[in-house]
Amino acid sequence: MTDYATRRRMMVDTQVRPSDVTKFPIIDAMLAVPRENFVPAAKREAAYMGENVDLGGGRVVLEPRTLAKMLDVLAIQPDELVLDLGCGMGYSSAVIARMAEAVVAVEDDADRVAEAEAALAECGADNVAVIEAPLTAGAPKHGPYDVIIAQGAIEELPQALVDQLREGGRIAAVFMEGALGVCRIGHKIDGAMAWRFAFNASAPVLPGFERQRAFVL
Repeated sequence: MTDYATRRRMMVDTQVRPSDVTKFPIIDAMLAVPRENFVPAAKREAAYMGENVDLGGGRVVLEPRTLAKMLDVLAIQPDELVLDLGCGMGYSSAVIARMAEAVVAVEDDADRVAEAEAALAECGADNVAVIEAPLTAGAPKHGPYDVIIAQGAIEELPQALVDQLREGGRIAAVFMEGALGVCRIGHKIDGAMAWRFAFNASAPVLPGFERQRAFVL
């Protein structure tokens, strides 16, 4: 019988706290949510390793450090509505649900939506709605959002998502530039995004968020 509670505490003590993430709501949420229930059954033993967990199809559950640091820079408040793009099997949404008023999670794969709904229900995250849609489309009818977070990297952010962010709201995403990635936090000011560097991170680029390559004859 694997002692996942002990592994969860070790994850927080060895991966999250040493990364300068000390805010109580984040620590509390990451200690409470059973990460092993939000990865494929065959990957449960890897759930608490300090690396991205492969979900297949180029999708991952972000490593604990990356997610924790993103949540740290976002400083989600208890009265805020969060759009979680590419929620996978729902781990990030379950963590965020413990900090926000509500979470709208978007996933583009019907099987993954079903898995996320089941895992979220099992852990009592009843303030999360999982929507099946292209990740680049978001979920406009439930917005505007105070916070948008992407569970994977992007090269370009579609205007459709900026439009779903409340004025003064913020977005955190890992931007990949070749093999190197940086997490940036953006604030919406006068309808436009103002970005700043947060920390270095790496993740696969989410489908649809690739930069449009110039066509050369």
